[in-house]
Amino acid sequence: MNKNEKLLIIPLGGLGEIGKNMTVFRYGDDIIVIDSGLAFPEEDMLGIDLVIPDMTYLIENKEKIRAVILTHGHEDHIGSLFYLLRQVDVPVYGSRLTLGLVEGRLKEYDVSDRNLCPVGPGDSLTLGQFEVGFIRVNHSISDALAVYLKTPVGTVVHTGDFKIDQTPVDGNMIDIHKFAELGNQGVLVLLSDSTNAERPGFTKSERTVSESLDDYFSEAKGRIILTTFASNVSRLQQAINSACKYGRKVALLGRSMVTVITKATELGYMTIPEGVLIGVEEINRYPNNQILILTTGSQGEPMAALSRLASKSHRSLELTPGDSVLIAATPIPGNERSVGRTIDALMRLGVHVVYERLSGIHVSGHGSQEELKLILNLVRPKYLIPVHGEHRMLRQHGKLAAEIGVPQENVFIGENGYVFEFTAETGRFAGKVTAGKVFVDGLGVGDVGNIVIRDRRQLSQDGVLIVVVTLDKAKGSILDGPDIVSRGFVYVRDSDVLIDESRKIVRTVLERFENQPITEWAPLKSGIREALSKYLFTKTGRRPMILPIIMDL
Repeated sequence: MNKNEKLLIIPLGGLGEIGKNMTVFRYGDDIIVIDSGLAFPEEDMLGIDLVIPDMTYLIENKEKIRAVILTHGHEDHIGSLFYLLRQVDVPVYGSRLTLGLVEGRLKEYDVSDRNLCPVGPGDSLTLGQFEVGFIRVNHSISDALAVYLKTPVGTVVHTGDFKIDQTPVDGNMIDIHKFAELGNQGVLVLLSDSTNAERPGFTKSERTVSESLDDYFSEAKGRIILTTFASNVSRLQQAINSACKYGRKVALLGRSMVTVITKATELGYMTIPEGVLIGVEEINRYPNNQILILTTGSQGEPMAALSRLASKSHRSLELTPGDSVLIAATPIPGNERSVGRTIDALMRLGVHVVYERLSGIHVSGHGSQEELKLILNLVRPKYLIPVHGEHRMLRQHGKLAAEIGVPQENVFIGENGYVFEFTAETGRFAGKVTAGKVFVDGLGVGDVGNIVIRDRRQLSQDGVLIVVVTLDKAKGSILDGPDIVSRGFVYVRDSDVLIDESRKIVRTVLERFENQPITEWAPLKSGIREALSKYLFTKTGRRPMILPIIMDL
């Protein structure tokens, strides 16, 4: 069979993890990319700012890419787009709000926005041999889209992140009918959101948050500080509605909060009555019971506004007893400890903190088991690829599919880099491509790898011991030293015996090379590291990084 008669689906991110979603669809010499997201670093990724997908496959095939399609405006779906567009010049399709959020970020990264192409539910377009269409879905951000791709071998449906909200805040319900229509026409492959595959029942409507917010706003005697994802436009609108209802002015903290609310208001996705928004510098002009502060930091990010408020390091605002902090978000997996530390710090300030899931001020943006089964029943795909979730979530999604009659052999549980190959009649695993994590550290992209991270972990755990010695390279004799410098290992002044013994061990190693010309430093440095490492581990149970510095005079 000719290669042009096969559809390849290649997830580069979002399988076996939460975040950095990116999926490649290839038919012949045409490639469509759905989403280009990032993930936030785990606690052991020391110094790392962001994690993005390995885009090697796309860079190698960049002349075949017809478009990037964005399902919605969350960072785990758009956050690595700016790195991709630096190397690939292609059109980017998404809803108006999604592209509005992208546009601001492109300016930050000095990338042109000339390729941004707005689309909406019901739109369709032809990209190479793909006919692409867009379906309205509900999520925790407005203007979220599912995508279907009609190819010569069959139709593929990608749900994006979704839930079935029958009373959405913006009044725009998921287009169930389009999913059913596609199902009636026949769907070859369904890629479906697995984030809540372990949760039974249905996910609550976003509208239920309004009642809970009203309850807290009616009872609070002091200032209210509410934190959520800046991109959760519906949640922010509900908070502002409650503020207006109870006579509170609204101040914004955090650059992303200001950016999103400004853009959402400009595009008509939020409505804020005139005179409600005030600057942070105006807060003290009003009684505490007339203030709502919307802030970033729901994930305990160290530099976010909420964390700086908790540590009393914010330059223009200080929390006091009587304030109430409402955390209207659940921690992303891996962020639980940092969120917990922030909550503890807030409570030490005497602040009332509302963060429990049962508080009612947060509902998930992802469909639970019954919603996943409903989409499966509507679409009736021949094959299912669960996406957007950790491995156990993908497995559970596969079990749900089996319950409604999808054959087990037609459910593909994959990993990033897997190549799934489909014809009109068959589907199979067809190998792997390069995939993985690329670390963004400061201005560097990919220059910090696993070895550097390993070294950082060792430095953070056991510190470093620096050995400085001056040698006569021609004679192999010691001219000065050895001197021992400790950083993060032991305090030298309290460890005289250990440091003296370390010097003796270094001298013993150096004496082996004495009275002979030294042509290479490597054997000498290796000998010092090995001898010192054994001694220090015996005495301390620790393995500091040992750096021999040899100078030749």
